[in-house]
Formats: sequence, structure tokens, C-alpha cells
Amino acid sequence: MGHKVPSDIEIAQSIKLKPITEIAEKIGIRRDDLELYGDYKAKTKFEILGRLKNKPQGKYIDVTAITPTPLGEGKTVTTIGLSLGLAKIGKNVVTAIRQPSLGPVFGIKGGAAGGGYSQVLPMEDFNLHLTGDVHAVSIAHNLCAAFVDNVLHKGNKLNIDINNILWRRVVDVSDRALRNIKIGLGAKEDGIPRDSGFDISVASEVMAILALTTSLEDLRERLGRMVVAFTPDGKPVTAEDLQVAGAMTVLMKDALKPNLLQTTEYTPCFVHAGPFANIAHGNSSIIADQVALKLGDYVVTESGFGADCGMEKFMNIKCRYSGLVPNCVVIVCSIRALKMHSGKFTVVAGKPLDQELVKENLSAIEEGICNLEKHIESAKYFGVPVVVAINKFITDTDKEIKLVKKKALEAGADAAEISEVWEKGGAGGKKLAEAVVKACEKKTNFKFLYELEAPIKEKIETIATKIYGADGVDYLPDAEKKIKLYTKLGYDKLPLCMAKTHLSLSHDPKLKGRPRGFRVPVRDIRASVGAGFLYPLLGTMRTMPGLPSVPAGTKVDIDKNGKIVGLF
Repeated sequence: MGHKVPSDIEIAQSIKLKPITEIAEKIGIRRDDLELYGDYKAKTKFEILGRLKNKPQGKYIDVTAITPTPLGEGKTVTTIGLSLGLAKIGKNVVTAIRQPSLGPVFGIKGGAAGGGYSQVLPMEDFNLHLTGDVHAVSIAHNLCAAFVDNVLHKGNKLNIDINNILWRRVVDVSDRALRNIKIGLGAKEDGIPRDSGFDISVASEVMAILALTTSLEDLRERLGRMVVAFTPDGKPVTAEDLQVAGAMTVLMKDALKPNLLQTTEYTPCFVHAGPFANIAHGNSSIIADQVALKLGDYVVTESGFGADCGMEKFMNIKCRYSGLVPNCVVIVCSIRALKMHSGKFTVVAGKPLDQELVKENLSAIEEGICNLEKHIESAKYFGVPVVVAINKFITDTDKEIKLVKKKALEAGADAAEISEVWEKGGAGGKKLAEAVVKACEKKTNFKFLYELEAPIKEKIETIATKIYGADGVDYLPDAEKKIKLYTKLGYDKLPLCMAKTHLSLSHDPKLKGRPRGFRVPVRDIRASVGAGFLYPLLGTMRTMPGLPSVPAGTKVDIDKNGKIVGLF
């Protein structure tokens, strides 16, 4: 590869977009199924499911990854590139991915529409406001927060314990100064002073509900069930009690419709919902997948972070609520990340890569491949075929690739192929696509990791020992207290959404490779009753990121012709 590949935004802007109606028509979406947002993006009315109900389901593929470096290992680019590869070999394919938060777009990460010649277009719209779904989540969430404070101000008829209010406010910007604030300062009519704070919008339970709901009626019920506070005697106060759930549903009704965009090679892509991948489940919406599976013979979706995070939640939470069964898991790895998992190298976002990471080093791969092996083992617990995608970088050598393929197959992967979709688009994903088609033909024996009837501790311990490889679990006093409370309230039958670092299989980001001989501490457990899960905290979880020294937003601008520049 001697030539210089242009930046993502230059590639995206060089491609002449097709009208979204044309993209839709190719997969059987009629004009009256769409609500157009300009020429190149549209919302799909979920009533389409009624029209398509007798159509057979397509094959369902989840793209996940090994434990990544802080730079990411190319999961989204592989998701889109695999879709392009499937189209290149003549398959009718639909992609379904999350909408990114504006916080990381202007913060440390930059754009999230894939990369190189495997992107979702228009990438500017994808990375920015799109059709306003995140804003709808924010305003619905903050309306609920305003109702809480109004109840306090107007005599507190719901007997809310001012020291046990769970509902903070949200904004979709990384802003550390808002993490902990005092509200209600000023005169008596300005409200009751109390400690509170802001989370980023994608961490809102409303966003998690958008991703897991299956109808407008279900959305209304879930919003009503959200627990916003407790009374002094431990009774939950819900959005239904506040009488705000109906108004929230009205604000969310358009956000419920999946957004349809196109890729760099004109295949259809649903972009819908963007729940946080730590305290929520980090997957795009059930509704988008349901629609896609009726329209495509193959549907490629993606789970946030590594297989120990997003994939485990995809299986145990998303598939549980959707009733959909995956046909194949694709685990993305990179040679540099496998070397990092040897424990000999440190990768820091924004700093140049250690030169040893880009030189041939078979022994480092031998020592770090245990991370990939564990993720293959974890995927196999769910009874689904596994394909390993090696996201190829220019510095990877043939010997290194051969070694990874050999080790992946020995660990139980059904196939292992290189992916060159960043540089070559669909043409670079044909071999991977062929391997995925073959894997999808295999018989699955899909099963959940735990039964919902199991006690909370048993569910936690099953995930910790089987997926993370822990020896056991230690519960801190707050966690013990919550387990008793939630069991009493009947929340113990909900699935679990473990909130932990994505930078290690364990709870400790410093432990690389396949950590052994560790115990997982559960600091606290929180309840997203509307979304339908409990989330144990295995460490301190930031729900409001901060900006780096040089935010990605410093490079974003607009030229004299109105063209956006510098967006990744």
C-alpha cells in the first residue's frame, strides 16, 4: 500500500450519494413507509413490521471484538465492511448500528461512522444531529427531572426522600464540570437546594429504553416503570407516579422510528439508538433489527466494546427482550492489540504507538493471544458459530497473520479471515463475508448464560466466572443492601447489565491478556427498571466524560462553501 489514503471525511464527501428512496426501494421499503429528512436520510415507520410480518427472517450476525486498546480495533469499520463484502458476493444485506454521542465526537474519539472506504453516509449527519433522536431523549429525560423538582417545591406529595433521588439531568456533551453540582440555589421560588449532577445523554435510561422497546405501547409502559427516587421508607417513586410518562412518550414517538442511511457502496444501514456501553447494554435498537431481518437475507449489527461487555449483553439482554436468535458472532481483533495483551506494551490515546508494536513480534502475539482465545470461548457458551476477523494494518506481516489464524482455529473459531475493508471497501471483505455465510449455515444451539429466576448473586457470579474468568465475587455493603432491597421489590428477576471497564476482561483496566486468580468486587447495584435490567457496578463508572487536552472539536469547522471539514 504505497499510496496515501485520504481522510475519512474526504472519502465520504467524494462519494455521490443516492436518494434514500432509491436505497430503500432496493430492499422493499415503499415510499409511504418513509418519513424523509432531506434527500439522504429518512425515518422508517414501524408499522412496516405489520406489512412484513409473514416474511421469513434473515440471518442475524453480531460483530464484537477482543478487549480493545484505547484506540479501538476497528469494530464499526468491520461491521460496515462485512456488510459491503456480503453485498459484493451477491447477498441482500442490511446493517444496523448505534448512533454516536456528540460527546465523544467532539471529545477524544472523533467520528464513529466507520472509516476509510467502509463508512455510513452522510457521515456528517450520522455523527452530528441525524434526525434529532438524542435530543428527544435529552428533553424527555430532563422533563422528568423538572417534574421531580416541581413535586419537591410544591409540597412533596409523593414523599420523595431528597437524599435518595436517582434521576439526574443529561446533556449530550462531554463536560466534567457538570458531574456534581448544586441545584435550586437562589430565592425560595427557585426550588429546593440539593446536590445533583449531569450525565451524558446516551447514559440516560430513556436511551436504553429506546434501544430495548418493541412498540409504542411498550415504550409508554417502560417509561412509566422508571424508578426516579425512593421514599424515606424505601418505596420506589416512578415516572408514572410523577404523571410525566405520557408526556415523555409523546416527546419520544418519532425517535422510535429507525433512521435509514446508506454506506459508501450504497447498501442500506439502519442507525438507531445509542445506549452507553458500560451502565447500559451498548447495542442498537431491537426495532431496527426486527425491521432489517424482514428486509435483508443477512443483517449485520454491532455490540459495544469487547465480547465480555456488549456481546454478553446482546445475548442475555437484547436477545431476551427481542426473541431474536443470532446465527453467527464475528470477533474483531488486531495484531497490535494482541501484542498489547502480552502485557509488554502500553497504548495511550493521542500518543504515538510504541515502535515495537508495529514490528514483527511473534512471541508477543503468542503471549497476548489468550485474550482472543477467552472471547472465542465466551461466545461459544451461547451456542453460536464464531468467525474471527483480523483487521489488517499495513505493518502486519504474513507470519503474524498466519499465527493468529492458526491459534483462533485451535481455540474453537469456525473460521478466521483478514479484513481489509478500511482500505478496499467491500472488495477487502469478500473472504470474511464468505466465511460468515458458511458459519450462518451451521446449526446453532443458542442458549442464555443464566435463567432470570436465578438469584441476583448467582447471575452476577455466573457472568464473572464464565465470561471474565474470575475466581469469585466480593460484595461491598452497598451492594448487599441493594440485593436485599431489589429482591424485596421483585426486581431480582431482571437480567443483569454489568458495568465494568472495557479495557480488561477483569474489573481492573490494568490487567491485560487473560487475567487469572482475581475476584470481582461489586461496589453497588443500580436498577433501570424501565429498561428492564439491574446494573452492578464493578468499579467507578463515569457517566459524564470530560474533554481531553486537545478535543476533537478543535479540528471541526465549516468552509466558505458551507462544507464541514475536520470531522475525523
